[in-house]
Amino acid sequence: MKVLAFNGSPRKNWNTGILLQHALEGAASQGAETEIIHLYDLNYKGCVSCFACKLKNGKSYGKCAYQDDLTPILKKIEEADAIIFGSPIYLGAATGEMRSFLERLIFQYLVYDEHYSSLFKKKIQTGFIYTMNVSDSRMDDMGYERHLKITEMMLERTFGSAESLFVTDTYQFDDYSKYVVTAFDPEKKAQRRTEEFPNDCKKAFEMGVKFTQK
Repeated sequence: MKVLAFNGSPRKNWNTGILLQHALEGAASQGAETEIIHLYDLNYKGCVSCFACKLKNGKSYGKCAYQDDLTPILKKIEEADAIIFGSPIYLGAATGEMRSFLERLIFQYLVYDEHYSSLFKKKIQTGFIYTMNVSDSRMDDMGYERHLKITEMMLERTFGSAESLFVTDTYQFDDYSKYVVTAFDPEKKAQRRTEEFPNDCKKAFEMGVKFTQK
């Protein structure tokens, strides 16, 4: 079994990257082969609306025709048994790199029929781990979950199954005194990092385990 993780954060070893590594450790504990791909290492664009993936009898029907660093990655996904995406929330949404990646990944499989069916050849597990600086209550007030559920819906429609893990009130810096961040209490941030982030890591690990058992 092959489980892929995609890190949409520019920081490889911070909140999002750490959680994705725990998810892959969970999958590996059940014997899965795992790999993490850092999107910020790749040179690519979002969908360019060429519609080659929709052209009747076209040689790229159901496949993205645009050639760049995503081309071999998209092919690799066809061989995966589960995919776990991860991104911090920037200005209320996943990072631009993650959004561009999802455009290229999902649109190629989307059929413009009455059911908006999928050309992906099998059903696999997908999960999305979101990290954000806001608290749980702030996330609710701003409607983040409702907005992010749209991505979950698209992943489920494309691949057959999807779930999300929301990790809130994350620790952004090693030393808060170096930055202008008067909106936050560094001591409370550090406390949450110590007390709650291990639980978030455990949930990510459990996601990885779960994806090998379905």
